[in-house]
Amino acid sequence: MAKRKIKKQVAKGVVYIAATFNNTVITVTDEMGNVLAWSSAGSLGFKGSKKSTPYAAQQAVEDAMTKAKEYGIKEVGIKVQGPGSGRETAVKSVGAIEGIRVIFFKDITPLPHNGCRPPKKRRV
Repeated sequence: MAKRKIKKQVAKGVVYIAATFNNTVITVTDEMGNVLAWSSAGSLGFKGSKKSTPYAAQQAVEDAMTKAKEYGIKEVGIKVQGPGSGRETAVKSVGAIEGIRVIFFKDITPLPHNGCRPPKKRRV
């Protein structure tokens, strides 16, 4: 007899959106930071330059939030990181999902306080 895995019920969570130039990765965690669900444009079958589109980011958010709803999430905070093109669309799609309330929004993109020397300028 196999042990049945019991899904814990979580009311509040945090949605991390990592929007790079090549892909968009969505991670849904509880308040402690334990991952409940994740999705990315690449894992949904988008290949090449299509991964970096706003539409692919929207699909990734819908997939991740569908998985997270199994845990009973009602309220989420959004943390966005990176300069990618799927950034705004991903944030809007989290707010548009039925039964989910957005509590806070924060940009956590790392900015140097004049740390490392940047790479040399591209000559195209």
